[in-house]
Amino acid sequence: QLQLVESGGGKVQPGGSLRLSCAASGFTLDDYAIGWFRQAPGKEREGVSCISSSGVSTNYADSVKGRFTISKDNAKNTVYLNMNNLKPEDTAVYYCAARIPPYTYCSDYGLNKYEYTNWGQGTQVTIAS
Repeated sequence: QLQLVESGGGKVQPGGSLRLSCAASGFTLDDYAIGWFRQAPGKEREGVSCISSSGVSTNYADSVKGRFTISKDNAKNTVYLNMNNLKPEDTAVYYCAARIPPYTYCSDYGLNKYEYTNWGQGTQVTIAS
């Protein structure tokens, strides 16, 4: 069974940092582009960042550019999202998902949630004083 599991969320003060993990089981991340999404209460799920299957190509939503970094460790079959200089508006449940094959790369037009599958259960990130 193909499964993604997120972890690493928590509550931090504005300006703080967190590292989220997305661990895959039942498949290898070598074959999939992985996206991070987030959903705040009452809002649509939005794309945050994507990394290609090779790990060479990445992209970011404008709202997180320069603050978030996506990476992957193929040996651990895990994708990470390092989040720095966190803001209250980053508060949301964060999800990872795999881009539906045959697309092993990230779209130049941003992350479309309908192009992704095998969603994890999410991890809560809260930024507050």
